[in-house]
Amino acid sequence: MKLKSIFFLAGGLMAVATAQAQAPWPAQPIKLIVGYSPGGPVDTSARTFAKYLGDELKQPVIVENRTGASGMIAAESTSRAQPDGYTINFVASPTLTITPLIQKNAKLDLEKDFTYIGNIADYTNVLVINKDVPVKNIQELVAYAKKNPDAVSFGSAGVGASNHLSAELLKQKTGTEMLHVPYRGNSPAMIDVIGGKITYMFDITSTAIPYIQSDKVRALAVTSRERNAGLPDVPTMIEAGVKDYAVTGWYALITPSKLPANIHERLETALNTIAKNPEFEKTMKAGGYTINVSNGADLLAKAKREYAMWDDVIQKAKIQTN
Repeated sequence: MKLKSIFFLAGGLMAVATAQAQAPWPAQPIKLIVGYSPGGPVDTSARTFAKYLGDELKQPVIVENRTGASGMIAAESTSRAQPDGYTINFVASPTLTITPLIQKNAKLDLEKDFTYIGNIADYTNVLVINKDVPVKNIQELVAYAKKNPDAVSFGSAGVGASNHLSAELLKQKTGTEMLHVPYRGNSPAMIDVIGGKITYMFDITSTAIPYIQSDKVRALAVTSRERNAGLPDVPTMIEAGVKDYAVTGWYALITPSKLPANIHERLETALNTIAKNPEFEKTMKAGGYTINVSNGADLLAKAKREYAMWDDVIQKAKIQTN
């Protein structure tokens, strides 16, 4: 009698497990991992996206901030998660294309450790300068720096940050020397641009636009190939005379590797549907973002290209990595 009960119990557990495995996805809330602090541009965009993703998948999508190491802690935790579709990383491009080059101790294979779902939106940096500096465009800034080699400095969110490398790329393409002043984040750097302690900085448009519109800093150029919708009167670097300078950041979705094909397809479909939602596009555009959806294969290819580009910039700038 006891033996039959054990068999009955075991059979019941197996049936439950089988039913759970075959249950339509998603059958429970989804975690959307963000590698940056609450309130910042990545977190704000992720929370906007989470609402629409939840509506599309008919399940709550809960944003979970796992901060540290420029997004690498979040990336590593994502790589270790079960590939069941319930852990998704809302990743900013530097985590894949810059941070692994700066943090040599990062133990990730960025091609093998993730399933790439697709690109969501692109963002651009804008070069903003202290209003009292006597330059009105990029060519005047370059000329001023060459004439006054010790007078021009730029701030960044830290050594190896994307805005640090954006300035290093400008230096390399114009043959100009300028002093790098690293900060712990963009906000204190912006304060010192406004106060005149440093000359300029590159900042993401979503956070720079209020300072530009309130006339606290002057915008000289955006780094994207096309003009930014949030700053239509500001030229691109290429328009400003810096040949082949075209750099954009982006937000994308990645999951642990070996994600089942049906879940991968469902997420790609949801992403494409959200991208066509007028309200989502309006919200992102207001923050200076450009909706730019791609599939996983194209996203991985883009990440590889940009990884190689930033590796070249870092090597030429002789930036020390750890």
